[in-house]
Amino acid sequence: MMFIGLLGDEVVLPRHKRRIFSAFGQRSISGGHPPLCYAGKVSDPTPTPLRGDAERNRRRILNAARTVFSTQGPDATLTSVAQHAGVGAGTLYRRFPTREDLLTALYLEEYATYHAILDEALNLPDPWHGFSHFIHRMCELQAQGGLQNPYAFTPGRNRTLEAQRTSMRVGMQTLIERAQADGSLRPDLTPEDLLLIMIGHAAVITATRTVNAQIWRRALALTLDGLRPQGAHPLPTPPLSQREVFRIQSRRA
Repeated sequence: MMFIGLLGDEVVLPRHKRRIFSAFGQRSISGGHPPLCYAGKVSDPTPTPLRGDAERNRRRILNAARTVFSTQGPDATLTSVAQHAGVGAGTLYRRFPTREDLLTALYLEEYATYHAILDEALNLPDPWHGFSHFIHRMCELQAQGGLQNPYAFTPGRNRTLEAQRTSMRVGMQTLIERAQADGSLRPDLTPEDLLLIMIGHAAVITATRTVNAQIWRRALALTLDGLRPQGAHPLPTPPLSQREVFRIQSRRA
């Protein structure tokens, strides 16, 4: 399911780019560094504008690729994408010379959606409402279907997607700490825990989609109640490290 690539491997930023999120003190995120300020979506270099027909072909290819990779998985051929888009293979390869180029373009669009949801959540004045809004909206995207794990598609290290994942993790950390600071969220939750919750809800959505397509909302409400600090018990094990998250993401398709 989607969202498996929200959190990336541990990334150490240059010292001049580290900024303490002062409202939440000196609490560290995984790796021992002070919390970083969420600055919103990571901007990509401005692409050269395409003429009208070229942009239409690009959009048709991306829409087709989203459908093909969502339904056929990572082994779907680019020939299938071209056929679904109604364009020739040459047109596809002119726009996207490699499979990774095509998938990177798709995931940049996915991350733009994730960042928009995160921005909505952070702009809500009530920290708990912001936190729960983020989870609800992300689970709604899961329920609508979407792309698979970006790690399963992109060989090696993709710096463009890593920058997006890192920015998302910082934003999720900010969202969590904001709710923890006002006492509405249990104090031991981490972004990695949030990822596990969304992996679990992806399984719920998949298992119940053809029986009761809305029952995931009940499951999510139960989960959110369990994240309140009232009655919270100490957790039996430490949270996943960012490196462990990367290993999980790399193995999931």
